[in-house]
Amino acid sequence: MFARTAIASRATASTLNVAGQTRNMATLKEIQNRLKSVTNISKITASMKMIASTKTTRAQRAMTVARNYGKVSDDFVKQAEVKPVEGAKELLITVSSDKGLCGGIHSSLSRRSRKYLGENGETPVVILGDKAKVQVQRAYPGNIRYSFNQIGSTIPTYDETSAIASVILNDKSIEFDNAKLIYNKFVSAIAFETDSIECYPISQIVEAPNFNAYEYQEDILENLNEFLFANNLYWALVEGHAAEMAAKRTAMENATKNAGDMINRLTLQYNRGRQAVITNELIDIITGASAL
Repeated sequence: MFARTAIASRATASTLNVAGQTRNMATLKEIQNRLKSVTNISKITASMKMIASTKTTRAQRAMTVARNYGKVSDDFVKQAEVKPVEGAKELLITVSSDKGLCGGIHSSLSRRSRKYLGENGETPVVILGDKAKVQVQRAYPGNIRYSFNQIGSTIPTYDETSAIASVILNDKSIEFDNAKLIYNKFVSAIAFETDSIECYPISQIVEAPNFNAYEYQEDILENLNEFLFANNLYWALVEGHAAEMAAKRTAMENATKNAGDMINRLTLQYNRGRQAVITNELIDIITGASAL
C-alpha cells in the first residue's frame, strides 16, 4: 500500500514539474518574442534619429537665413517705433506642422493658442499644420477661418509663405488690424520656447513717430505691408521647422535609450527564466537517478 502511495506521489510530482516547465517555456517564448520586437523598434528609432539629425542641420542653416529676413522687419518696426493701437482687431496665426513623433512641441503651441483665445474669444484663427488644428478645433471650432496642411515635410520656402500670406491678406471676410504669430522659437538642439511675433498694418506703420525718417513713395506702401507680413510668416515657419526637427531628434534619441534599457531588462529576465528551467530539469534527472 505504501509502495503504491509513493509511486503515486512521484507520478504527481513528475506531472507538476512537467506542467511548471511548460509554463516556463511559454513565458520564455513570450519574453523572447517581446525582446525581438523591442530590438526592431530600437533599430527603427535609431535610424529616425540619424535622419532627424541630418534634417536638423539643414533646418538650422535655413533658419539662419530666415532670421535675417525677420530681423529686417523687426528692426524696421522698432526703429519706426510702431506701437499697437488700443481696441485693434487681431488675427491669431498658429504656426505648426503636419508631422508628429517630436515630443510636446505641438501641444505647447496649442496651449498658448487656447490661452489667448480664452482671453479673446472672438479672435479669428488661421492654423498652419494639421497637428495644432486638431487640438485647437476641439475647444474653438468656430474661430478657425483657414487651415493649411502639407507643411513641415520639407524646409518651408519663401514662395510657399508668400502664397499663404496672399490668401490671408486678400480675403476680405477676415477683418483684422494686427496679426499675432505664435510659433516655436529654436533655442538650442535640445530646447525650444513658444514665442510670438506681432504684425502691424501699414496704417499703423505710417502713423509711427519715426516713420517719416524713411523716404518712400505712396504706391509702394501696400507692397511694403505684404512684404513685412510675408517676412514674419516665413521667419516663424522656418524657425518652427528647425525647432521641430531638433525636438524629433531628441525624442528619437530618448526612445532609443528607453528601448535599450528595456532590452537589458528583458535579457536579464530571459536568462533568469532559462536558468530556472535548466535547474529544474537537472533536479528531475538527479531525483530520478537517486530513485533508481
